[in-house]
Amino acid sequence: QVQMVESGGGSVQAGGSLRLSCAASGYTYSSSCMGWFRQAPGKEREGVARIDSDGSTNYDDSVKGRFTISQDNAKNTLYLQMNSLKPEDTAMYYCAAGRGGYCPKPWWAWWAYNNWGQGTQVTVSS
Repeated sequence: QVQMVESGGGSVQAGGSLRLSCAASGYTYSSSCMGWFRQAPGKEREGVARIDSDGSTNYDDSVKGRFTISQDNAKNTLYLQMNSLKPEDTAMYYCAAGRGGYCPKPWWAWWAYNNWGQGTQVTVSS
């Protein structure tokens, strides 16, 4: 049974940093497309970043230059380093895997991902 567990969220002031982690059991990141998504209250879930099995990455325009997605295959863990955080980054953050291990097109199509974790809350105050 696949299980993804996110951690690392918290409350920070604008300009601060957090690193989110997503640990997987029953799943191998190295051969899969993985994504980070977020959902703020009253808003639709949106793609933040994704990393494919070849290491290629995509980012939402709102986080380019501030967030970095990476994975440690030995630890089977996905990361999201978030720097220069803004109040508009406040949301619940989730990790998920592309169905069948593939990245959907467009990559931010959250409905084409599965094996969602429970999420980790990020709150950025001004």
